[in-house]
Amino acid sequence: MIEPRILKGFRDSLPQQELRRKDLITCLESVFSSFGLVPIDTPVLEYTEVLLGKGGGETDKQVYTFTDHGGREVAMRFDLTVPFARYMASHAHELPLPFKRYHVDKVWRGENTQKGRYREFYQCDFDIVGIDHVSADFEILLIINESLKRLGIPAFSVHLSHRGIFNSFLADLGIADRAPDILRCVDKMQKIGLSEVEAQLQEIITIQQTRDVLAFISASGTPLEVLSALGDLCGKAQEHIHRLSILTDFAMDAGCADTLVINPSITRGLDYYTGVVYETYLDELEAIGSICSGGRYNDLASLYTKQKLPGVGASIGLDRLLAALDELSDTPSRSSTADVLVICMDESRMGDYQRIACRLREAGLHAEVSLTKRRLPQQFSYAERVGIPLALILGEEELESGTYTLRDLQSRMQERLQSIEKLVNRCRLLTGKGAHTL
Repeated sequence: MIEPRILKGFRDSLPQQELRRKDLITCLESVFSSFGLVPIDTPVLEYTEVLLGKGGGETDKQVYTFTDHGGREVAMRFDLTVPFARYMASHAHELPLPFKRYHVDKVWRGENTQKGRYREFYQCDFDIVGIDHVSADFEILLIINESLKRLGIPAFSVHLSHRGIFNSFLADLGIADRAPDILRCVDKMQKIGLSEVEAQLQEIITIQQTRDVLAFISASGTPLEVLSALGDLCGKAQEHIHRLSILTDFAMDAGCADTLVINPSITRGLDYYTGVVYETYLDELEAIGSICSGGRYNDLASLYTKQKLPGVGASIGLDRLLAALDELSDTPSRSSTADVLVICMDESRMGDYQRIACRLREAGLHAEVSLTKRRLPQQFSYAERVGIPLALILGEEELESGTYTLRDLQSRMQERLQSIEKLVNRCRLLTGKGAHTL
């Protein structure tokens, strides 16, 4: 016998987990579509040189690479942004600009596993490419806000910064050549804390330079106060500071400034970011880390094309978000999609049961039929265990008289309905789907 093992960092998905993921994806795709974004797809495998061109640092070490049967060096995508840059370079002449896309799929990284973080996981990306304007940066911020609100998340904050401001500051200190290492070190702030960041910075730069960097990333207060402090610390970055200021004004005008935090410690560890960067935290679960990150990447596509294709986008980590929602919710998970379980009272009447179940499905309801006869309590128990809210009882009396006995499994109340139309409407009302005309 082969032991049914699974690789570390990988996992199977049980029905209740997969149903929640599908519901979450459906909700997010509805938000993206409402902003005019369209779906795309890219291959799981790319040439290694394509993926490793701009990941940078630790990310390159985490990429799964191998030689395929044709002797080609290939790699599994570690995010959805780098393949998207290659995609834009390949298809820019076929697409309208600016191009707005979303992409929900799996990615792979050979990193250390932790709560809500695996080596195989879903990302949910949304981007605007072909325009370098604060209006696009702002629209990504709006999509982040609307997505989390539509998911019913009660309290969250979107932390913003600008890579150009930090890069200008480091240039003023004379340490621009060490910017990638410094940025990746500061990017760990939420995970390792200020004191550990300080210790790691002192391995890269001098004690005084470390103090200056810490003063920069520690600026806090209202967005206007932080922007003013950054202006004092970094006079040569006024263009970038002004851009964040305009974005803040837009957020105030749109009524979403209450979720916005200007946080200079937000840098994003990937090398391809060039402008505004985003990190999103749940106020009640800050320890779980950012559940939506991203930023502006104006030069990423330049690896693959001479055409200028500036872009901005963000990515929601679905697995981490699901872990957070599980902690925040006290609603039991369902492992069935059915609204109604048609009880089997007599296996010889299976044709009748399926006929009526088909009528329910035609009316937009999800109906499951018990395939064998068991005691009523056993069939009710099964429905409750998998989360089916209603049970339809069709005994000999009901079948002969053309009536239907419907049981609400939560309230334990039963009612006799005199027609299929009344049954459909009652089921739809009880499941929140509204009335329906056959």
